[in-house]
Amino acid sequence: MPDDPLALLGELTKPAIVLIEKISDAVGGIFRPYQMLRVAKAEAAVEELRVESAIHITDLHRRAMRRFLEEEAKKQANIEEITARALPLLSENSRPRDVNDDWITNFFDKSRIVSDSDMQELWARILAGEANSPGNFSRGTVNLLADLGKSDAQLFSTLCSFRWNRGSQPALPLIYDPMAEIYKKNGLFFAGLSHLEALTLIHLDPHSGFILQNQPKDVTLGYFGKDITLTLPTEPDNILDVGMVFPTRAGIELATVCRAQPVEGFADYIIEKWRSMGLAPKKSGAGWP
Repeated sequence: MPDDPLALLGELTKPAIVLIEKISDAVGGIFRPYQMLRVAKAEAAVEELRVESAIHITDLHRRAMRRFLEEEAKKQANIEEITARALPLLSENSRPRDVNDDWITNFFDKSRIVSDSDMQELWARILAGEANSPGNFSRGTVNLLADLGKSDAQLFSTLCSFRWNRGSQPALPLIYDPMAEIYKKNGLFFAGLSHLEALTLIHLDPHSGFILQNQPKDVTLGYFGKDITLTLPTEPDNILDVGMVFPTRAGIELATVCRAQPVEGFADYIIEKWRSMGLAPKKSGAGWP
């Protein structure tokens, strides 16, 4: 990790400068001078305590102070790295000034202990996503992410490889039978789904499943650029079976920053599944060969 990742970014855009200022106001400066100031204040506090209370500074005190400074330096490095990764992801219309100060304080309170590069990238995408569109990520989602390990995030990313877009509606992972080979050979098993439910990222109902109500006659869903139009039985008020998994609010929000990859053959698998359900799927769009 560079000693000062922000120094490597070169000239910053206006949204990036505003975000840095916003973070500095909420959690303290993220540039080195601010860190040096905090360290100096901490050292001064120890000296003041020694003078005022006439405490003899033992080796134990010194070791505690060194540990404190090392821990704070690591947290500072994590804050700066996550911020540096987020800045290039800001859009021209980003609105970091509108991000709630308490949200930023909570975000960095949770993320400052994250040193894994892949997890820092995920946190950075959330920070940029919130700055681009304030309100996109709830405080609850941030708190939930703080409890996720890297393997949890990877498992959730695997699930997102099976999700289909529904226009402006939240995307849905279509899991009809987790025992099917298409899921198993790509690393998704029922035990994994149960774990994601325990993490409150999804709702899981292997018995009745979930349906979308009040659907029009023609419904279009998309899978990584491949669009499918389903013709449902009646003109209004159709229902559509979407399998045994439905995302929670946190799952919906985290899925937007999860860089999932398409599963080869999954679109065709779902088409055949829909045909077996009596639907009439039609391929459309440029994503098909």
